[in-house]
Amino acid sequence: MLTIGELASYAGVSVRTVRHYHAKGLLPEPERDHLGYRRYDAGAVVELIRIRTLTRAGVPLARTRELLRAGEEEFAAAVADIDRRLEAEIRQRQRRREHLAGLTAGDGLALPPEVAGYLARLRELGVGERLVRAERDGWVLLAAHAPERVAEWIARKREQLADPRLAGFYLTLGRALDHAPDDPRTAERADELAAWLTRLAEEKGEDYLGDVDLEPPLITLMDARALDTLPAARRLIELLRERGWTGWTKLERVPPPTQRGVCEPFPTSSLRKGWS
Repeated sequence: MLTIGELASYAGVSVRTVRHYHAKGLLPEPERDHLGYRRYDAGAVVELIRIRTLTRAGVPLARTRELLRAGEEEFAAAVADIDRRLEAEIRQRQRRREHLAGLTAGDGLALPPEVAGYLARLRELGVGERLVRAERDGWVLLAAHAPERVAEWIARKREQLADPRLAGFYLTLGRALDHAPDDPRTAERADELAAWLTRLAEEKGEDYLGDVDLEPPLITLMDARALDTLPAARRLIELLRERGWTGWTKLERVPPPTQRGVCEPFPTSSLRKGWS
C-alpha cells in the first residue's frame, strides 16, 4: 500500500494534484488507516495515470470524469477523437510557426508571394530601403482590402518597372526620402522628380501616373501611413506641389489656380501605389 506521496511519485504528479483530483471527484479517496493516513493500491496508480494522460492531452476535467466511467468501446472512440483533435491542433500550431517564421523574412508577413517578389525587384534595382518599406506597408493595406485585385495591380507595377524611366523615377524618389526633411538636397530631388513626372505624363499621358482606382478613405489611410514612416515625405510633397504635382498614393497634377480656391489647403492625398 502506498502513501499519497508515493502514489503521486509513481504517477508523475504532485501531491497537490492528487488532492485536486480527489476534490473534483476524479480519483476516489480511500479510507484512512488506524494511524490516520490514506493508503493507495496499484489500482489507484493506474487510475491516476489515466487521469494524468487525459488531462495532459487537453481533455477538460468534466470530460475526463465521463471517460473514466465509460466502457471500453466508448473510451476507445473518445480517445481516437481526442487524437484527431490533437493532430488538428498540431497542424494549426505548425501554421502559426510558419507565420512567425515570416517575421524574420519581413516582406513575407501578411503579403502574397507576388508582392514580396515585386519588393525584391525594387531592391534589385537599387531603390532605397525606406521607400521599399513604405511600399511594403502600402501593399499590406491593399492586400487586406482587396486581395482579389493584388495580381492585377502587381502585373501593372511590374510592367511599369520594365520601363527604365519609371525605374529611374523610383531610384530618385528613394534617394530623396533618404534625406532629412530640411536637407537642401531635397529641393534638388524634387526638381528631378517633377521633371521625371512631366516627361512621363507627356509621353504616356497623365492617366499612366494617376490611375489609382481606390476609395478615398483607403487612399487617406495609405497616405497617413507613408507620412508617418517617411520623415522627408511631407516636405517632398510640398516641394512637388510647388512644381505642379501633388499626392502620394494618388499622383496628379496640381489644378490651375482658376480651378481651385486661393486658400485651398495642401492635400495629403496621393503618391505610393501611384505612378500606376
